[in-house]
Amino acid sequence: MTDAPVAAAAPGPARRSNAVLAAFSGPCLPLAAFGVALPVTLPEFYATWVGLELGVVAAVFMAVRLIDIVFDPFIGWGMDRTKTKWGRYRPWMAISTPILMLSALMMFVLVQPGAGAAYLFGWLLVLYLGFSIGTLGQLGWASVLAPQYDQRSRVYGWWQVFNIIGVILILILPTVVVKTGLGDYAAGVRIMGWAIMIALPVTIGLAMFVVPEPVNAGAAPHGGPKAYLSLFGKKTVRKLLFADLLLGVAPGITGSLLFFFFGQIKGYDHTQASLFMLFYFVAGLVGAPFWAWLATKIGKDKALATASLIFAVFYIGATLVPGGNFALTAAAMFIAGLPYAAGLFLLRAMMADAGDEIRLETGVDRTGLMFSILSATTKIGHVVALIPYLILQWVGFRAIPGVEGNSESALLTLQILFILVPGVLLAAAALVLKGYPLTPARHDEIRKALEARDGVAADPVGEPA
Repeated sequence: MTDAPVAAAAPGPARRSNAVLAAFSGPCLPLAAFGVALPVTLPEFYATWVGLELGVVAAVFMAVRLIDIVFDPFIGWGMDRTKTKWGRYRPWMAISTPILMLSALMMFVLVQPGAGAAYLFGWLLVLYLGFSIGTLGQLGWASVLAPQYDQRSRVYGWWQVFNIIGVILILILPTVVVKTGLGDYAAGVRIMGWAIMIALPVTIGLAMFVVPEPVNAGAAPHGGPKAYLSLFGKKTVRKLLFADLLLGVAPGITGSLLFFFFGQIKGYDHTQASLFMLFYFVAGLVGAPFWAWLATKIGKDKALATASLIFAVFYIGATLVPGGNFALTAAAMFIAGLPYAAGLFLLRAMMADAGDEIRLETGVDRTGLMFSILSATTKIGHVVALIPYLILQWVGFRAIPGVEGNSESALLTLQILFILVPGVLLAAAALVLKGYPLTPARHDEIRKALEARDGVAADPVGEPA
Protein backbone atom coordinates (compact mmCIF):
# COMPACT_ATOMS: atom_id res chain seq x y z
CA MET A 1 0.00 0.00 0.00
CA THR A 2 1.29 3.48 -0.84
CA ASP A 3 1.80 5.61 2.24
CA ALA A 4 -0.41 8.67 2.23
CA PRO A 5 0.37 11.81 4.24
CA VAL A 6 -1.74 12.11 7.35
CA ALA A 7 -2.01 15.86 7.44
CA ALA A 8 -4.63 18.10 8.91
CA ALA A 9 -7.83 17.33 7.07
CA ALA A 10 -10.99 19.21 6.39
CA PRO A 11 -13.76 18.82 8.95
CA GLY A 12 -15.72 15.60 8.52
CA PRO A 13 -19.39 15.33 7.63
CA ALA A 14 -22.00 16.39 10.15
CA ARG A 15 -23.64 13.80 12.36
CA ARG A 16 -26.86 12.67 10.72
CA SER A 17 -30.06 13.39 12.61
CA ASN A 18 -32.35 10.61 13.78
CA ALA A 19 -35.05 11.91 11.43
CA VAL A 20 -32.76 11.59 8.41
CA LEU A 21 -31.67 8.09 9.44
CA ALA A 22 -35.28 7.06 9.98
CA ALA A 23 -36.24 8.30 6.50
CA PHE A 24 -33.20 6.58 5.01
CA SER A 25 -34.11 3.31 6.76
CA GLY A 26 -37.77 3.43 5.69
CA PRO A 27 -37.24 1.30 2.55
CA CYS A 28 -36.01 -1.47 4.84
CA LEU A 29 -39.65 -2.14 5.76
CA PRO A 30 -40.71 -3.58 2.36
CA LEU A 31 -37.22 -4.87 1.53
CA ALA A 32 -37.08 -6.79 4.81
CA ALA A 33 -40.50 -8.21 4.07
CA PHE A 34 -39.02 -9.68 0.90
CA GLY A 35 -36.00 -10.72 2.93
CA VAL A 36 -38.07 -12.91 5.24
CA ALA A 37 -40.51 -14.06 2.57
CA LEU A 38 -37.80 -15.40 0.25
CA PRO A 39 -36.17 -17.89 2.67
CA VAL A 40 -39.16 -18.52 4.96
CA THR A 41 -42.65 -17.75 3.66
CA LEU A 42 -42.48 -18.39 -0.07
CA PRO A 43 -40.70 -21.81 -0.09
CA GLU A 44 -43.16 -23.19 2.46
CA PHE A 45 -46.13 -21.48 0.74
CA TYR A 46 -45.27 -22.89 -2.68
CA ALA A 47 -44.59 -26.35 -1.19
CA THR A 48 -47.92 -26.53 0.65
CA TRP A 49 -50.64 -24.21 -0.70
CA VAL A 50 -49.45 -24.01 -4.34
CA GLY A 51 -48.63 -27.71 -4.32
CA LEU A 52 -45.09 -28.02 -5.67
CA GLU A 53 -42.89 -30.83 -4.31
CA LEU A 54 -40.27 -29.90 -1.70
CA GLY A 55 -37.44 -30.94 -4.00
CA VAL A 56 -38.82 -28.86 -6.87
CA VAL A 57 -39.18 -25.78 -4.66
CA ALA A 58 -35.65 -26.19 -3.35
CA ALA A 59 -34.22 -26.73 -6.85
CA VAL A 60 -35.97 -23.65 -8.27
CA PHE A 61 -34.95 -21.37 -5.40
CA MET A 62 -31.37 -22.61 -5.55
CA ALA A 63 -31.16 -22.20 -9.34
CA VAL A 64 -32.54 -18.66 -9.24
CA ARG A 65 -30.23 -17.73 -6.38
CA LEU A 66 -27.21 -18.94 -8.32
CA ILE A 67 -28.28 -16.96 -11.39
CA ASP A 68 -28.97 -13.92 -9.22
CA ILE A 69 -25.46 -14.05 -7.78
CA VAL A 70 -24.16 -13.36 -11.28
CA PHE A 71 -26.32 -10.20 -11.41
CA ASP A 72 -24.68 -8.62 -8.39
CA PRO A 73 -21.21 -7.78 -9.76
CA PHE A 74 -22.78 -6.15 -12.82
CA ILE A 75 -25.16 -4.15 -10.63
CA GLY A 76 -22.26 -3.10 -8.39
CA TRP A 77 -20.20 -2.21 -11.46
CA GLY A 78 -23.08 -0.10 -12.77
CA MET A 79 -23.51 1.69 -9.46
CA ASP A 80 -19.82 2.52 -9.17
CA ARG A 81 -19.91 4.12 -12.64
CA THR A 82 -23.16 6.01 -12.11
CA LYS A 83 -22.94 9.79 -11.85
CA THR A 84 -26.16 11.79 -11.89
CA LYS A 85 -27.39 15.00 -10.29
CA TRP A 86 -29.52 12.79 -8.01
CA GLY A 87 -26.48 10.85 -6.81
CA ARG A 88 -24.95 7.45 -7.48
CA TYR A 89 -27.31 5.15 -5.58
CA ARG A 90 -30.69 6.89 -5.46
CA PRO A 91 -31.48 6.31 -9.16
CA TRP A 92 -30.98 2.59 -8.64
CA MET A 93 -33.38 2.62 -5.71
CA ALA A 94 -35.96 4.22 -8.01
CA ILE A 95 -35.37 1.58 -10.71
CA SER A 96 -35.93 -1.25 -8.24
CA THR A 97 -39.36 0.00 -7.16
CA PRO A 98 -41.57 -0.99 -10.15
CA ILE A 99 -39.67 -4.29 -10.57
CA LEU A 100 -40.35 -5.26 -6.97
CA MET A 101 -43.98 -4.14 -7.10
CA LEU A 102 -44.68 -6.28 -10.17
CA SER A 103 -42.93 -9.34 -8.76
CA ALA A 104 -44.81 -9.02 -5.45
CA LEU A 105 -48.08 -8.94 -7.36
CA MET A 106 -47.26 -12.11 -9.27
CA MET A 107 -45.54 -14.06 -6.47
CA PHE A 108 -47.90 -13.28 -3.58
CA VAL A 109 -51.23 -12.14 -4.98
CA LEU A 110 -52.03 -13.66 -8.37
CA VAL A 111 -50.44 -17.11 -7.99
CA GLN A 112 -52.94 -19.99 -7.87
CA PRO A 113 -52.74 -23.63 -6.69
CA GLY A 114 -51.20 -25.77 -9.39
CA ALA A 115 -48.84 -23.08 -10.69
CA GLY A 116 -45.85 -24.85 -12.14
CA ALA A 117 -42.12 -24.68 -11.61
CA ALA A 118 -41.74 -22.40 -14.66
CA TYR A 119 -44.06 -19.78 -13.09
CA LEU A 120 -42.08 -19.88 -9.85
CA PHE A 121 -38.75 -19.72 -11.67
CA GLY A 122 -39.65 -16.79 -13.93
CA TRP A 123 -41.17 -14.48 -11.36
CA LEU A 124 -38.67 -15.41 -8.68
CA LEU A 125 -35.90 -14.34 -11.04
CA VAL A 126 -37.60 -10.97 -11.58
CA LEU A 127 -38.08 -10.57 -7.83
CA TYR A 128 -34.43 -11.29 -7.08
CA LEU A 129 -33.27 -8.84 -9.74
CA GLY A 130 -35.30 -6.02 -8.18
CA PHE A 131 -34.31 -7.09 -4.67
CA SER A 132 -30.61 -7.03 -5.58
CA ILE A 133 -30.86 -3.56 -7.10
CA GLY A 134 -32.79 -2.18 -4.12
CA THR A 135 -30.64 -3.68 -1.37
CA LEU A 136 -27.30 -2.90 -3.03
CA GLY A 137 -28.44 0.66 -3.71
CA GLN A 138 -29.41 1.23 -0.10
CA LEU A 139 -26.25 -0.37 1.32
CA GLY A 140 -24.03 1.72 -0.94
CA TRP A 141 -25.95 4.85 -0.01
CA ALA A 142 -25.45 4.06 3.68
CA SER A 143 -21.69 3.76 3.23
CA VAL A 144 -21.37 7.39 2.06
CA LEU A 145 -23.96 8.76 4.47
CA ALA A 146 -21.52 8.49 7.40
CA PRO A 147 -17.84 7.69 6.74
CA GLN A 148 -16.68 7.67 10.38
CA TYR A 149 -16.12 4.31 12.13
CA ASP A 150 -18.61 4.70 14.98
CA GLN A 151 -21.13 6.81 13.03
CA ARG A 152 -21.20 4.12 10.37
CA SER A 153 -22.24 1.60 13.06
CA ARG A 154 -25.04 4.01 13.95
CA VAL A 155 -26.27 4.26 10.35
CA TYR A 156 -26.30 0.51 9.85
CA GLY A 157 -27.81 0.08 13.31
CA TRP A 158 -30.80 2.19 12.21
CA TRP A 159 -30.86 0.21 8.97
CA GLN A 160 -31.04 -3.06 10.89
CA VAL A 161 -33.68 -1.84 13.35
CA PHE A 162 -35.99 -0.96 10.46
CA ASN A 163 -35.21 -4.29 8.83
CA ILE A 164 -36.39 -6.10 11.93
CA ILE A 165 -39.48 -3.89 12.22
CA GLY A 166 -40.29 -4.79 8.62
CA VAL A 167 -39.84 -8.48 9.40
CA ILE A 168 -42.07 -8.21 12.48
CA LEU A 169 -44.84 -6.38 10.64
CA ILE A 170 -44.86 -8.84 7.75
CA LEU A 171 -44.88 -11.82 10.10
CA ILE A 172 -47.83 -10.42 12.01
CA LEU A 173 -49.99 -9.94 8.92
CA PRO A 174 -50.89 -13.59 8.10
CA THR A 175 -51.56 -14.33 11.78
CA VAL A 176 -53.81 -11.27 12.14
CA VAL A 177 -55.71 -12.26 8.99
CA VAL A 178 -56.33 -15.78 10.30
CA LYS A 179 -57.12 -14.82 13.91
CA THR A 180 -59.54 -12.03 12.95
CA GLY A 181 -61.39 -14.23 10.49
CA LEU A 182 -60.49 -12.10 7.48
CA GLY A 183 -59.27 -15.16 5.62
CA ASP A 184 -57.09 -18.24 5.68
CA TYR A 185 -53.31 -18.58 5.49
CA ALA A 186 -53.31 -18.03 1.71
CA ALA A 187 -55.27 -14.80 2.14
CA GLY A 188 -52.67 -13.69 4.68
CA VAL A 189 -49.88 -14.23 2.15
CA ARG A 190 -51.82 -12.23 -0.46
CA ILE A 191 -52.28 -9.35 1.98
CA MET A 192 -48.56 -9.57 2.67
CA GLY A 193 -48.00 -8.94 -1.05
CA TRP A 194 -50.36 -5.96 -1.12
CA ALA A 195 -48.66 -4.44 1.92
CA ILE A 196 -45.26 -4.70 0.23
CA MET A 197 -46.57 -3.11 -2.97
CA ILE A 198 -48.01 -0.13 -1.08
CA ALA A 199 -44.96 0.38 1.14
CA LEU A 200 -42.36 0.32 -1.65
CA PRO A 201 -43.14 3.62 -3.45
CA VAL A 202 -44.01 5.42 -0.21
CA THR A 203 -40.81 4.57 1.70
CA ILE A 204 -38.39 4.78 -1.22
CA GLY A 205 -39.95 8.05 -2.40
CA LEU A 206 -39.62 9.59 1.06
CA ALA A 207 -36.00 8.53 1.36
CA MET A 208 -35.08 9.94 -2.03
CA PHE A 209 -36.58 13.37 -1.25
CA VAL A 210 -35.41 13.70 2.36
CA VAL A 211 -32.02 11.99 2.63
CA PRO A 212 -28.86 13.48 1.09
CA GLU A 213 -26.32 11.41 -0.81
CA PRO A 214 -22.75 12.63 -0.26
CA VAL A 215 -20.21 11.96 -3.00
CA ASN A 216 -16.81 10.42 -2.34
CA ALA A 217 -14.03 12.53 -3.78
CA GLY A 218 -11.42 11.15 -6.11
CA ALA A 219 -13.40 8.22 -7.52
CA ALA A 220 -11.60 6.66 -10.48
CA PRO A 221 -12.81 4.27 -13.20
CA HIS A 222 -14.09 0.98 -11.89
CA GLY A 223 -11.51 -1.49 -13.17
CA GLY A 224 -13.68 -4.33 -14.54
CA PRO A 225 -13.59 -8.06 -13.70
CA LYS A 226 -9.93 -7.93 -12.65
CA ALA A 227 -10.82 -5.44 -9.92
CA TYR A 228 -13.62 -7.75 -8.76
CA LEU A 229 -11.28 -10.73 -8.43
CA SER A 230 -8.54 -8.69 -6.77
CA LEU A 231 -10.82 -7.96 -3.81
CA PHE A 232 -10.73 -11.62 -2.81
CA GLY A 233 -6.99 -11.26 -2.21
CA LYS A 234 -7.61 -8.86 0.68
CA LYS A 235 -7.55 -10.50 4.11
CA THR A 236 -10.16 -8.06 5.43
CA VAL A 237 -12.58 -8.86 2.61
CA ARG A 238 -12.03 -12.64 2.83
CA LYS A 239 -12.80 -12.74 6.54
CA LEU A 240 -15.94 -10.68 6.07
CA LEU A 241 -17.16 -12.93 3.26
CA PHE A 242 -16.56 -16.17 5.17
CA ALA A 243 -18.25 -14.79 8.26
CA ASP A 244 -21.19 -13.53 6.21
CA LEU A 245 -21.57 -16.93 4.54
CA LEU A 246 -21.69 -18.75 7.87
CA LEU A 247 -23.99 -16.19 9.48
CA GLY A 248 -26.28 -16.36 6.45
CA VAL A 249 -26.58 -20.15 6.27
CA ALA A 250 -27.39 -20.60 9.96
CA PRO A 251 -30.54 -18.43 10.22
CA GLY A 252 -31.44 -19.40 6.66
CA ILE A 253 -31.75 -23.03 7.75
CA THR A 254 -33.74 -21.93 10.79
CA GLY A 255 -36.18 -19.98 8.63
CA SER A 256 -36.63 -22.65 5.97
CA LEU A 257 -37.33 -25.43 8.50
CA LEU A 258 -39.04 -23.53 11.31
CA PHE A 259 -42.63 -24.47 10.48
CA PHE A 260 -41.71 -28.12 9.97
CA PHE A 261 -39.70 -28.29 13.21
CA PHE A 262 -42.23 -26.64 15.49
CA GLY A 263 -45.14 -28.37 13.79
CA GLN A 264 -43.91 -31.95 13.55
CA ILE A 265 -41.36 -32.09 16.38
CA LYS A 266 -42.83 -29.76 19.01
CA GLY A 267 -46.52 -30.10 18.12
CA TYR A 268 -47.39 -26.43 17.56
CA ASP A 269 -49.66 -25.14 14.80
CA HIS A 270 -48.71 -22.74 12.03
CA THR A 271 -49.86 -19.63 13.89
CA GLN A 272 -47.93 -20.56 17.04
CA ALA A 273 -44.78 -21.20 15.01
CA SER A 274 -45.21 -17.78 13.39
CA LEU A 275 -45.43 -16.22 16.85
CA PHE A 276 -42.20 -17.93 17.90
CA MET A 277 -40.50 -16.37 14.90
CA LEU A 278 -42.07 -13.04 15.81
CA PHE A 279 -40.64 -13.18 19.35
CA TYR A 280 -37.27 -14.12 17.86
CA PHE A 281 -37.20 -11.06 15.60
CA VAL A 282 -38.57 -8.72 18.28
CA ALA A 283 -35.64 -9.82 20.43
CA GLY A 284 -33.31 -8.93 17.57
CA LEU A 285 -34.81 -5.44 17.60
CA VAL A 286 -34.32 -5.20 21.36
CA GLY A 287 -30.75 -6.48 21.20
CA ALA A 288 -29.54 -4.37 18.25
CA PRO A 289 -28.69 -1.21 20.26
CA PHE A 290 -26.57 -3.25 22.65
CA TRP A 291 -24.43 -4.73 19.86
CA ALA A 292 -24.04 -1.29 18.26
CA TRP A 293 -22.90 0.05 21.64
CA LEU A 294 -20.53 -2.87 22.20
CA ALA A 295 -18.98 -2.27 18.76
CA THR A 296 -18.02 1.26 19.82
CA LYS A 297 -16.34 -0.13 22.95
CA ILE A 298 -14.40 -3.15 21.67
CA GLY A 299 -14.58 -2.83 17.88
CA LYS A 300 -17.03 -4.25 15.37
CA ASP A 301 -15.11 -7.49 14.82
CA LYS A 302 -14.88 -8.41 18.49
CA ALA A 303 -18.51 -7.43 19.10
CA LEU A 304 -19.61 -9.63 16.20
CA ALA A 305 -17.50 -12.59 17.35
CA THR A 306 -18.96 -12.29 20.85
CA ALA A 307 -22.50 -12.09 19.48
CA SER A 308 -21.94 -15.16 17.26
CA LEU A 309 -20.80 -17.34 20.17
CA ILE A 310 -23.66 -16.20 22.39
CA PHE A 311 -26.07 -16.73 19.48
CA ALA A 312 -24.91 -20.36 19.10
CA VAL A 313 -25.44 -21.12 22.79
CA PHE A 314 -28.83 -19.38 23.07
CA TYR A 315 -30.12 -20.92 19.84
CA ILE A 316 -29.30 -24.52 20.72
CA GLY A 317 -30.75 -23.99 24.18
CA ALA A 318 -34.02 -22.67 22.75
CA THR A 319 -34.47 -25.57 20.35
CA LEU A 320 -34.02 -28.11 23.14
CA VAL A 321 -36.93 -26.73 25.19
CA PRO A 322 -39.64 -29.46 25.33
CA GLY A 323 -42.85 -28.90 23.36
CA GLY A 324 -46.24 -28.38 24.94
CA ASN A 325 -45.44 -25.19 26.85
CA PHE A 326 -46.06 -22.22 24.57
CA ALA A 327 -44.96 -19.55 27.06
CA LEU A 328 -41.67 -21.28 27.87
CA THR A 329 -40.85 -21.84 24.20
CA ALA A 330 -41.75 -18.25 23.36
CA ALA A 331 -39.44 -16.98 26.11
CA ALA A 332 -36.63 -19.25 24.91
CA MET A 333 -37.02 -18.05 21.32
CA PHE A 334 -36.96 -14.44 22.49
CA ILE A 335 -33.68 -15.02 24.34
CA ALA A 336 -32.24 -16.83 21.32
CA GLY A 337 -33.03 -13.87 19.09
CA LEU A 338 -31.20 -11.23 21.15
CA PRO A 339 -27.92 -11.60 19.16
CA TYR A 340 -29.72 -12.06 15.82
CA ALA A 341 -29.25 -8.53 14.47
CA ALA A 342 -25.53 -8.19 15.24
CA GLY A 343 -24.23 -10.00 12.16
CA LEU A 344 -26.63 -8.32 9.78
CA PHE A 345 -25.68 -4.71 10.45
CA LEU A 346 -22.11 -5.06 11.76
CA LEU A 347 -20.93 -7.02 8.72
CA ARG A 348 -22.24 -4.33 6.40
CA ALA A 349 -20.68 -1.55 8.44
CA MET A 350 -17.41 -3.50 8.39
CA MET A 351 -17.59 -3.90 4.60
CA ALA A 352 -18.07 -0.13 4.27
CA ASP A 353 -14.94 0.31 6.39
CA ALA A 354 -13.11 -2.11 4.10
CA GLY A 355 -14.26 0.01 1.15
CA ASP A 356 -12.34 2.93 2.66
CA GLU A 357 -9.24 0.74 2.92
CA ILE A 358 -9.52 -0.25 -0.75
CA ARG A 359 -10.11 3.36 -1.81
CA LEU A 360 -6.96 4.48 0.00
CA GLU A 361 -4.87 1.72 -1.57
CA THR A 362 -6.16 2.03 -5.13
CA GLY A 363 -7.66 5.51 -5.46
CA VAL A 364 -10.83 3.82 -6.73
CA ASP A 365 -14.26 3.91 -5.08
CA ARG A 366 -15.49 0.31 -5.35
CA THR A 367 -18.19 0.50 -2.69
CA GLY A 368 -20.94 -0.81 -4.95
CA LEU A 369 -18.76 -3.68 -6.13
CA MET A 370 -17.81 -4.64 -2.58
CA PHE A 371 -21.40 -4.72 -1.43
CA SER A 372 -22.25 -6.83 -4.46
CA ILE A 373 -19.69 -9.38 -3.26
CA LEU A 374 -21.16 -9.34 0.23
CA SER A 375 -24.63 -9.71 -1.24
CA ALA A 376 -23.38 -12.68 -3.27
CA THR A 377 -22.13 -14.52 -0.19
CA THR A 378 -25.44 -13.83 1.56
CA LYS A 379 -27.25 -15.36 -1.40
CA ILE A 380 -24.92 -18.35 -1.49
CA GLY A 381 -25.80 -18.78 2.16
CA HIS A 382 -29.50 -18.82 1.30
CA VAL A 383 -28.84 -21.38 -1.45
CA VAL A 384 -26.99 -23.63 0.98
CA ALA A 385 -29.79 -23.12 3.52
CA LEU A 386 -32.19 -24.83 1.09
CA ILE A 387 -30.07 -27.99 0.86
CA PRO A 388 -31.95 -29.37 3.91
CA TYR A 389 -35.09 -29.48 1.72
CA LEU A 390 -33.27 -31.87 -0.63
CA ILE A 391 -31.94 -33.92 2.28
CA LEU A 392 -35.40 -34.18 3.82
CA GLN A 393 -36.93 -35.32 0.57
CA TRP A 394 -34.14 -37.91 0.23
CA VAL A 395 -34.95 -39.38 3.68
CA GLY A 396 -38.67 -39.46 2.86
CA PHE A 397 -39.83 -36.46 4.87
CA ARG A 398 -43.29 -35.15 3.93
CA ALA A 399 -44.15 -31.47 4.33
CA ILE A 400 -47.79 -32.44 4.90
CA PRO A 401 -47.71 -35.82 6.70
CA GLY A 402 -50.06 -38.53 5.50
CA VAL A 403 -52.04 -40.94 7.66
CA GLU A 404 -48.90 -42.57 9.05
CA GLY A 405 -46.94 -39.33 9.46
CA ASN A 406 -43.17 -39.13 9.05
CA SER A 407 -40.73 -41.86 10.03
CA GLU A 408 -38.49 -41.56 13.09
CA SER A 409 -35.40 -41.29 10.88
CA ALA A 410 -36.97 -38.44 8.88
CA LEU A 411 -37.87 -36.55 12.07
CA LEU A 412 -34.41 -37.16 13.53
CA THR A 413 -32.86 -35.76 10.36
CA LEU A 414 -35.08 -32.69 10.68
CA GLN A 415 -33.89 -32.12 14.25
CA ILE A 416 -30.22 -32.47 13.36
CA LEU A 417 -30.61 -30.01 10.49
CA PHE A 418 -32.58 -27.50 12.56
CA ILE A 419 -30.66 -27.67 15.87
CA LEU A 420 -27.08 -28.82 15.40
CA VAL A 421 -26.08 -27.43 12.02
CA PRO A 422 -27.00 -23.75 12.67
CA GLY A 423 -25.37 -23.86 16.12
CA VAL A 424 -22.07 -25.13 14.72
CA LEU A 425 -22.10 -22.55 11.90
CA LEU A 426 -22.70 -19.64 14.30
CA ALA A 427 -19.78 -20.70 16.49
CA ALA A 428 -17.56 -21.11 13.42
CA ALA A 429 -18.24 -17.50 12.39
CA ALA A 430 -16.60 -16.28 15.60
CA LEU A 431 -13.45 -18.28 14.80
CA VAL A 432 -13.28 -16.83 11.29
CA LEU A 433 -13.14 -13.30 12.71
CA LYS A 434 -10.06 -14.04 14.83
CA GLY A 435 -7.20 -11.81 13.71
CA TYR A 436 -9.42 -9.38 11.78
CA PRO A 437 -7.01 -6.64 10.64
CA LEU A 438 -9.17 -3.55 10.25
CA THR A 439 -9.29 -2.28 13.84
CA PRO A 440 -10.90 1.03 14.90
CA ALA A 441 -7.46 2.63 15.20
CA ARG A 442 -6.45 1.44 11.74
CA HIS A 443 -9.68 2.74 10.21
CA ASP A 444 -9.18 6.12 11.85
CA GLU A 445 -5.76 6.31 10.18
CA ILE A 446 -7.33 5.42 6.84
CA ARG A 447 -10.02 8.12 7.12
CA LYS A 448 -7.44 10.77 8.00
CA ALA A 449 -5.27 9.74 5.06
CA LEU A 450 -8.25 9.84 2.70
CA GLU A 451 -9.30 13.29 3.84
CA ALA A 452 -5.75 14.59 3.56
CA ARG A 453 -5.30 13.14 0.08
CA ASP A 454 -8.69 14.18 -1.29
CA GLY A 455 -8.51 17.60 0.35
CA VAL A 456 -12.29 17.79 0.76
CA ALA A 457 -15.00 16.29 2.90
CA ALA A 458 -18.62 15.88 1.96
CA ASP A 459 -20.91 18.38 3.63
CA PRO A 460 -24.37 17.41 5.03
CA VAL A 461 -26.11 17.94 1.70
CA GLY A 462 -23.67 15.92 -0.30
CA GLU A 463 -21.73 18.65 -2.12
CA PRO A 464 -17.94 19.11 -1.77
CA ALA A 465 -17.13 21.32 1.18
